[in-house]
Amino acid sequence: MDWLERVAKLRRWAGNGARAPHKPLLLLYALGSYQRDAGGELRYSVVEEELKRLLAEYGPAHPTTPAYPFHHLVNDGVWEVRTDLGEGSPGSGVGVLRSSGATGRLASDLRASLVREPSLLGRLVRVLLDAHFPPSLHVELCEAVGLDLESAETGAVSGAEAAVRRQRDRRMRELILTAYEFQCAFCGYDGMLGASAVGLEAAHVRWWSHDGPDEVDNGLCLCSLHHKLFDKGVLGVGDGHRILVSQRFVGRSEASRRHVLALTGRPVIGPQPGVLPVARRHREWHARQVFHGAAREAG
Repeated sequence: MDWLERVAKLRRWAGNGARAPHKPLLLLYALGSYQRDAGGELRYSVVEEELKRLLAEYGPAHPTTPAYPFHHLVNDGVWEVRTDLGEGSPGSGVGVLRSSGATGRLASDLRASLVREPSLLGRLVRVLLDAHFPPSLHVELCEAVGLDLESAETGAVSGAEAAVRRQRDRRMRELILTAYEFQCAFCGYDGMLGASAVGLEAAHVRWWSHDGPDEVDNGLCLCSLHHKLFDKGVLGVGDGHRILVSQRFVGRSEASRRHVLALTGRPVIGPQPGVLPVARRHREWHARQVFHGAAREAG
């Protein structure tokens, strides 16, 4: 069975060019859950709110419900549902999915294929991302569903490695954005699309790939531009939680002056009272390992 082809051809309602990412989002969420706990199940009443948030942020603008894909994804052969009474979905109604104790998980044949070929997980994720979402959202989506795409694509690890392999905390983005009150800690940008923040990201100060923890004192809420510049070493955070700008950065336009050079020496915005700011050890790691050269003097 070609799982890649099956996933690429998920049956979706489509008309007049409308997007229908409901099934792809549920399947991405299920793959993330499988990566963390291969034997686990997703009870509808428990995951409903998280799935709603995913649909609100990455789905179409009109109101929708996760009950639809939870029931109908079964027809694609990649998903199975059971209730307290046994195998099979009770239907696509929200009430019956809740009251019946409906749980879902990847189909048994797909789970068996993933055991035989662990790198299949990463390929399935790539198919879903490439087919349904622009590249600019891929990393953010993986974080939202708790997927570690790098380890998914490398495939199998030894038993000892699996026992100690770190798992990302998929709550990190929400915790960081809340701590900084949904605004960029460098420029104050606070854009929303409906009820969802747009263009705001949770940045690790000490990178997760280099033992940086998924904790609020290792994070900053940054807009997409300043996150990129922070990770490239153009920007940093110094003593007194003031913004550092590298002397090596050159920008001659008014936009560069306003959005980058003018940040020199400004205090970081946030976090809100009662929340730990970036820990000194993480700031110093970033200054040593990421920040480029010496910092500019505040004018």
